[in-house]
Amino acid sequence: MGPERAAEHFLARYPQAERFRVTLYGSLAYTGIGHLTDEIILSTFAPKPCEIVFNYDREDLPHPNTLDIEGFCGNRSVGKQTYLSVGGGTIQVYGEPEADKKDVYPFKNFEEIIAYCDARGCTLDQVVYDFEDEHIKDFLLEVWQTMQAAIKRGLTAEGTLPGKLKVVRKAKTLFETVDREETPPQMEKRHLCAFAFATSEENASGGTIVTAPTCGACGVLPAVLFYLSRMHGYSDNRIVAALAVAGLIGVTVKQNASVSGAEAGCQAEVGTATSMAAAAVCRLFNAPIDEIEYAAEIALEHQLGLTCDPVCGYVQIPCIERNAVAALRALSSAELAKVLHGTRKISFDLIVHTMYETGKDLNARYRETSEGGLAKNYKVS
Repeated sequence: MGPERAAEHFLARYPQAERFRVTLYGSLAYTGIGHLTDEIILSTFAPKPCEIVFNYDREDLPHPNTLDIEGFCGNRSVGKQTYLSVGGGTIQVYGEPEADKKDVYPFKNFEEIIAYCDARGCTLDQVVYDFEDEHIKDFLLEVWQTMQAAIKRGLTAEGTLPGKLKVVRKAKTLFETVDREETPPQMEKRHLCAFAFATSEENASGGTIVTAPTCGACGVLPAVLFYLSRMHGYSDNRIVAALAVAGLIGVTVKQNASVSGAEAGCQAEVGTATSMAAAAVCRLFNAPIDEIEYAAEIALEHQLGLTCDPVCGYVQIPCIERNAVAALRALSSAELAKVLHGTRKISFDLIVHTMYETGKDLNARYRETSEGGLAKNYKVS
């Protein structure tokens, strides 16, 4: 999504360009083919020609996801720009101030959000309604509808995912398999995993999904919400409130750390998604803010150090299964917080800071470069 938006931005800035050259660096170079980065760039510039260059050597990067775009008229360069893809589809033009960026929330961290709620006696979702655009509820409803549609498509799709790994789609099998020895709770948990697989498989095949907070972590929050909605029949308004709280958790992480696997490992992606989902669960159950914070903290704390090692650069192995496991973990985090929230020692802000610090310490091989972990050890036959 980031490279696509960078290409669109460059096109708008240099509409006179007749052809383009895009150079991908760092994680974008290593995982570009597996993430379909080259395809989306080519399609964005089409029908004008575009050359894609994968640069694996440059190390002095302003961000692990860096790309250069240059436009030409004949042999003459008409413009060149460096873009940073900082996670969740957000881009920055390197060297330029973010002039149009408006701070939606006046808070530095979650502690300040809690203080706001305490002073006004309001819930976390009300914070979102107070500061976002007046149409935010309509937008969140559209998000929920998009999540549901992705799950339903994924549950009926069969075959293999694109790419040389030939990964078989498993969501339909997980959802439809009947095991006579299985108890209803076991079956429901398997269905939860099926929903996570369904969304992640849609992402891996180029389908429309919701970044929550990223494409690679898109299966966790939808699966949890869809699972609980089926069980309890929650209204759309209740789901929208849960989505608002989940978004507030994601915004806090993005502002104070990172949701980019290339910058901080998969703890930044799936770890954040698990926190968002755990918080959403608590909001659905009308839990107090202290319980919501504890659930989000548990969910992230116990994924510290989680590496990002996509095999061959595809968002398939281990990403899809990881989304399903994280969905289960989100529920467990909420269950623990319900009983133990009065005993907690660690704040959400502290665990976010620790996650970012841990991510910076991770060897680059484990930050979405496909040079370490499973990506190194698994051999494609």
